[in-house]
Amino acid sequence: MAVELNHTIVHSRNNRESAEFFAELLELEVGPEWGPFVPVELGNGVTLDFASIPEQHITPQHYAFLVSEDEFEAAYAKISRRGLAHWADPHQKHPGTVNHNDGGSGVYFLDPNGHQMELLTVPYGGWPEQ
Repeated sequence: MAVELNHTIVHSRNNRESAEFFAELLELEVGPEWGPFVPVELGNGVTLDFASIPEQHITPQHYAFLVSEDEFEAAYAKISRRGLAHWADPHQKHPGTVNHNDGGSGVYFLDPNGHQMELLTVPYGGWPEQ
């Protein structure tokens, strides 16, 4: 069997609120609460398991999601409508815009817990030659 990522835990101040923020942005479903976790399943079967922990213990992480152009446009429209700060780069030097790296579109923004989220339509380095 090939090694695959199955799930990762995302620390948050409020697991339900954080899961709903993420799921609504990308039009995903929030799963049923399981113990301390509220899961959101991605298209490849990986789940983000949101867990509530004390705010002082949240260490901001980076999560990057490969999405289609249509998914990107829909999510970016929500980011813009909500007035969320966003950047074309991870160092936050190009605010209010997107990048077009590798011929796609990309954007960085913060979730309610300070995690840096990235949406991109083309993987780094571009698509492999077929």
